[in-house]
Amino acid sequence: MTEQTPASTATLPDLDEKGAPYHDLLGLRLEHWAEGHARLVCEAGDQHRNRSGIIHGGLVLSMIDQAAGYSGLWCSVPGNLRKAVTLDLDCKFTGQVKGGRLVAEARVATRGRNIFFVRTEVFDAEGKLVAFGSSTHRWRAGSETHEGQPANAPDRG
Repeated sequence: MTEQTPASTATLPDLDEKGAPYHDLLGLRLEHWAEGHARLVCEAGDQHRNRSGIIHGGLVLSMIDQAAGYSGLWCSVPGNLRKAVTLDLDCKFTGQVKGGRLVAEARVATRGRNIFFVRTEVFDAEGKLVAFGSSTHRWRAGSETHEGQPANAPDRG
């Protein structure tokens, strides 16, 4: 794996012209993106709590899924993008979170022609591991290479 220079959020490209409404709803932010690696962050607050007063596991699971997907979607051509679908997602919760900054670190473990496998860990504001997961993703047609495809290319499934 070739490690890229860390990118700030100001220089991260938009993934597509529609934005990411689900990310906006949850308050997720892509903090670092490079070949085979992604770091996603969220300031977990009252809006993320469940009835027990802790951060809902669905937020953590969403962070695992989204960070994992991004880790396989880095694109070497500015303006182009890559797309994938999640085929399998496994999560183990190792702790509870009351709030604050959550960080999901995802790395591609291995890849084939159309499939990539990812390991992801989620940490709380103190750096304590609160969840980890593994996932399998399939690149959509045209997204198998690092060059990706133009953002306005028709979706070929």
